[in-house]
Amino acid sequence: MIDVLNPADGTLVGQVEHHSEAQVRAAIDRTCAAFPAWSRTLARERSALLRAWFDLVSADKTAFAELMCRENGKCMSEAFGEIDYGLGFVEWYAEEAKRVYGDTIPTHAKDAAVIVTKEPVGPVASITPWNFPFMMITRKVATALAAGCTILLKPAEETPLTAYKLLEYARRAGIPEGVFEMVTGDPVQIGKLITDDPRIRKISFTGSTAVGKLLAAQCAGTLKKMTMELGGNAPFIVFDDADLDEAAKALVSAKLRNSGQVCISPNRVYVQASIHDAFVQRVKALVEAIPVDQGLQDRFVVGPLINRAAIDKVGKLVDDSRERGAKAVLGGHAHAKGGLFYAPTILVDVADDMPIASTEIFGPVFPIYRFSTEAEVIARSNDSEYGLVAYAFTRDLGRSFRLSRNIEAGMVILNSGSVGTASVPFGGVKQSDYGREGSHHGIEEYVHVKYTLMAGLA
Repeated sequence: MIDVLNPADGTLVGQVEHHSEAQVRAAIDRTCAAFPAWSRTLARERSALLRAWFDLVSADKTAFAELMCRENGKCMSEAFGEIDYGLGFVEWYAEEAKRVYGDTIPTHAKDAAVIVTKEPVGPVASITPWNFPFMMITRKVATALAAGCTILLKPAEETPLTAYKLLEYARRAGIPEGVFEMVTGDPVQIGKLITDDPRIRKISFTGSTAVGKLLAAQCAGTLKKMTMELGGNAPFIVFDDADLDEAAKALVSAKLRNSGQVCISPNRVYVQASIHDAFVQRVKALVEAIPVDQGLQDRFVVGPLINRAAIDKVGKLVDDSRERGAKAVLGGHAHAKGGLFYAPTILVDVADDMPIASTEIFGPVFPIYRFSTEAEVIARSNDSEYGLVAYAFTRDLGRSFRLSRNIEAGMVILNSGSVGTASVPFGGVKQSDYGREGSHHGIEEYVHVKYTLMAGLA
């Protein structure tokens, strides 16, 4: 069995089965065997099942939220927010199932017609992370099922209980065995089994760039289609014409969500030199007002990090930055609560050549950099192997368009710290992403295009 522990206090939340190789192979077999029948169901039938899943989970949000708080450490307000976000994908793709349109193309032969259709790519497998144990699953599963694919899910070992609860409610909604399957166990073994099997036609993965590269290499042998949301190193730029209060609120909200353990979390905060000190003080006042505590409460709190490796990584990055000349105006150490809690930290005098500038922090740390000109900060923002999301605050309309055009990111968020909803395409460029999730673009990742020439019609 796999023990699932509460990161806030180390207590046992529950257990899930550690599946053997034979059990994983059997789950793959069920996923593949179910595909022919599922792919031929009517779009409206798939839509109705997704809608039933949506309704059942919606009626029991509190149970899901409490479970997430225990196994992940986030607070109730964040858990409810994640549930609403995740259910948005189920609702959206319940409708998109009916909108996978084809084309007719003007014929190149007088006795022929040209038809283009879109068909489900086949059985798919998905690997999801621990930081959003509800939303990451609904986003992938709902899209696959809507397109007519069957799906095998491998959730993170740290947070599998929410995943199994979602599977339970999917079964209650009428989504059959084989259509949506789940396995838990050794990630290396499971990853190798699903990437080696030629019947699995697509992999959807959210996680680190290093693991994404490994999966891509393993999938090369069978040329699987892939969707991957990988690492991030998001710049958050504040110009001297910005509304500083709004920018500070947006930064703190975006950074401290899930204790900073978010791929779209601001990772490099660039503040124009003339407003640097005033902005830092605004951010400090906001952060100091937020308590650090366990998550099972309604108020917003900064919770624990997920495990010992996570808190060690954050501590080393902060310590290294301070040794190299950065100053902590707040925090800079593990929290007095001990365990996996790290004090929210604001660092100033951070330099671009410090390791923290090129590392995805995944913790409640604000590294703040000064900049002078627009051209300079764009160049520094783009000086990264990642390109998932970028944020900027400015009142200058022309500058807003220039930032949108010139920043190398799949998502550019102007004058807001909020990124996602089901109707927008989520994804990045460079080493942050393959493909898109969400919106009508997301379902395109689960279909292939078929061209049919019907000749002899004259």
